[in-house]
Amino acid sequence: MSDITELRIEGMHCAACVATVEKSLRRVNGVEDVMVNLTMGSARVVGNASANGLVTAVLNTGYGAELGAAKGQVSLRDTHAAGAKNKMVTAWIITAPAMVLMAVEMIWQLDKVGTDFFHLVMIILTGAVLFGPGRSIFSSAWKSLLYWSPNMDVLIALGSTSAFSTGILHFTMGMHSFAGIGGMIMAFHLTGRYIESKARGRSSKAIRKLMDRTAKKATILDTKNTEQTVDVRDLLPDQVMIVRAGDVIPTDGVIIEGQAAIDEALVSGEFIPAVKSINDEVFGGTICTDSTVKIKVTKTGADTFLAQVIKLVAQAQTTKVPIQILADRIVSYFVPSILVLAFLTFIVWVIFPEAMTAVLKVFVGYLPWLDPLRSPMELGIFSAIAVLVIACPCALGLATPTALMVGTGLGAERGILIRDGAAIQRLSTVSTILFDKTGTLTAGKPTVTKIHQTADVTEKDLITMAASLSKESTHPLSRAIVELAEQEGHSLHNVTNIEVTPGEGLSGDYEQDNLKIGSRQYTAADSGVKLKTTSVYMNRNDELIGIFELEDILKPDAQDVVAKLKQAGYHCVLLTGDNHAVAAPLAEKLGIKDMYTELTPDKKMEVIMSYQQDGHTVAMVGDGINDAPALAKADVGFAMAGGTDIAMEAGDIVLSGKNLQALYRAVKLSLATFKKIRQNLFWAFIYNLVAIPLAICGILHPVIAEIAMALSSITVIGNANRLRLSPL
Repeated sequence: MSDITELRIEGMHCAACVATVEKSLRRVNGVEDVMVNLTMGSARVVGNASANGLVTAVLNTGYGAELGAAKGQVSLRDTHAAGAKNKMVTAWIITAPAMVLMAVEMIWQLDKVGTDFFHLVMIILTGAVLFGPGRSIFSSAWKSLLYWSPNMDVLIALGSTSAFSTGILHFTMGMHSFAGIGGMIMAFHLTGRYIESKARGRSSKAIRKLMDRTAKKATILDTKNTEQTVDVRDLLPDQVMIVRAGDVIPTDGVIIEGQAAIDEALVSGEFIPAVKSINDEVFGGTICTDSTVKIKVTKTGADTFLAQVIKLVAQAQTTKVPIQILADRIVSYFVPSILVLAFLTFIVWVIFPEAMTAVLKVFVGYLPWLDPLRSPMELGIFSAIAVLVIACPCALGLATPTALMVGTGLGAERGILIRDGAAIQRLSTVSTILFDKTGTLTAGKPTVTKIHQTADVTEKDLITMAASLSKESTHPLSRAIVELAEQEGHSLHNVTNIEVTPGEGLSGDYEQDNLKIGSRQYTAADSGVKLKTTSVYMNRNDELIGIFELEDILKPDAQDVVAKLKQAGYHCVLLTGDNHAVAAPLAEKLGIKDMYTELTPDKKMEVIMSYQQDGHTVAMVGDGINDAPALAKADVGFAMAGGTDIAMEAGDIVLSGKNLQALYRAVKLSLATFKKIRQNLFWAFIYNLVAIPLAICGILHPVIAEIAMALSSITVIGNANRLRLSPL
């Protein structure tokens, strides 16, 4: 069986960086598959390769690497942001005097005077920027070339070095010096890197927020029933925790004493606290809002609900959306193509100076940095530098993973766990949504909906007798009658001589009477009433005294959610293993016209396949376990799950809440996320399509090109973060 190794990667800036890391990892013996995520700064490696070998392979490419997942990623990203800030500040301290000197040159025309000292100072300052705070750029560029995966750093290194070299050529060939531009390019580039790292941090704050929900300490009762404060990591199953009003529940458990309103927005997506009492389950990371309870620990560490959510979010953020494959393929050829294009730009300026200068003259009156009187070689170098700097694969590389990171994180905060990021794109083409009935549209258990009294007996007495006889039974129908009695506060009596007939009913002696409860056949009842629901018949001394009608009732929000989905254009279909008579009334209430009944799990799969063969893209909504085959077969599988059995592997998207509103929110979130992905890719492509021709023609100043390049990445990240404003 293949292992999965999580790595934290430091220093990746563009999709080409990702390609370099992927290539290095794939060369390690035992690696079967690699998924590298730019925005997360992570790699997920499938196979039996040595962990140390994987780390070494990445380190050899010039990138940082450590073993570990989510928590470390956050801390490593913070460290990287701090380092990026230091490089930025140092670069600007050195570049600021150079910019002053460049302004002096423009105003007093020092170049025409031939001030060699001025140019020497510019060379020294620029060299200090390039080979000081900018040396990591050159190191990254060189190592990416060694792996035949040139990245963005190659373009920046060549662009800034080319500008720097003109300063030296000024002394040897009398060429106009662009040396100061080289320093400014590097300073603006390092600034962009810092802003980008901070923006990425905001994009990935979902995992941070989830981890921040975890309590650090817990108050437990020791063997002497004395309160003791311990580290959460030291908690053990069956220990008893004391949780007071306002406290974060340290870990998963069951309430054994007290009652409290628990803020379970993390689990259910609902912001109204849920009232929890004895025997109710609670989850680590949720908040006790109003009173003190005692909780017995059931799960700790990686087994807790919150830990599973964090793992799931991190996993989703490392997946690639299909549309990203196209972008990655383009980026893999992007940097080499730009290198060739920059060289050709220089050649064209040298060979066809009149034609290129004619284009330049059109803009001379509008852009102060344009000087068509310079030599073709100088203008060619100027334009080639701009091409190198402006061509940015960073935005293309960030477009998809950044939006995916924000979307999956936002979903996790609302009880929507996207385990497969690719499902977001598939959902954008879904036309048909198929619903399982039991446990999905309905509560998943029978509930007494009506009581018929057929003899001289009060409803209270009828419920008391039926519940007293049924309390020893585990049958769902018996449990429903007992729960009704408990809800109404009826005291149950002792019943003796209980006899159970499997699948039919049970009988026993209640005070002076013999009671019998079960099916019509078992009780030999003939009420003369035609009932369409599941019914339980009650006899006293062989006389029918009452009938209980039971239904698996619809969830309160089922009708509203189905109506919203239909209004949005989705074709809704009901799938159930129940018979037609039971399912039809529910379908009618929901406004669902297409219904398939008496289905086994494999038959549900066949229904899905038939819709797919007819050209429909199908989403399946089920309760995660019985519907697992159908969920896997559908184009997108939504698994309805409770907090204790989240069924992580059942669907592409897991809805941890108990209501269906989470489904509607998940659909809206997925569509909004994919919309952001398409917007980001569009703007990234348009940016390059517009900017590169301007650079070739010598219209773009290299420094402005560098600023625009940095802004393109920041814009993509910012647009992704606008997802947080989407109404869900």
